[in-house]
Amino acid sequence: MTIVNDLVNPNNGIALSHMTEVIGHIKQMPELAQFQWRAKSRWINGAHTQTTFKDYAGAGGEQSHRKAFVYDTDHPELFQQTDEGVTPVEYLLHALAGCLTAGIASVAAHRGVQLQEVTATLEADHDMQPVLGLAKGQRPGFSAVRVRFDISGDASREELAAIVERSRQVSAVFDILSNPTAVTVEVA
Repeated sequence: MTIVNDLVNPNNGIALSHMTEVIGHIKQMPELAQFQWRAKSRWINGAHTQTTFKDYAGAGGEQSHRKAFVYDTDHPELFQQTDEGVTPVEYLLHALAGCLTAGIASVAAHRGVQLQEVTATLEADHDMQPVLGLAKGQRPGFSAVRVRFDISGDASREELAAIVERSRQVSAVFDILSNPTAVTVEVA
């Protein structure tokens, strides 16, 4: 499938004609919706890791981003590390904010709502004892995540809240964080 992103008359930066075309192709050939996202990560030193995102599969074939995206994760100096990037769990907050916000822009565009501003504040509660090996039997992940949107646009508060709710309903990252996902880890 080849679709040119023309961004004709974008509403909130969303090219509705393009999205309608993509959705039409997927309705006709549902297998085009099957994607495989990929990352290649390498250890630098200590807790510092660098991950590159370039190629992925989807829309019926191999795809590439326009350029490779490289991100660093590390741990803060508090843990005697070099603080060369945010912690991996902080990236989850970034992913959640990005996914929900992109959804808000898209849903608003499809509903004819012009957004003026969308900001999100995210908080995650995290007991570090299990991570540090100090609390056996407890989950090492977040115990709670809160997202608060401040949003303005040419719609009522209720309509804007409905847009946020619809974005939450279709957010892949929200789903991944709130439902069990099969993850395997192996040594090559």
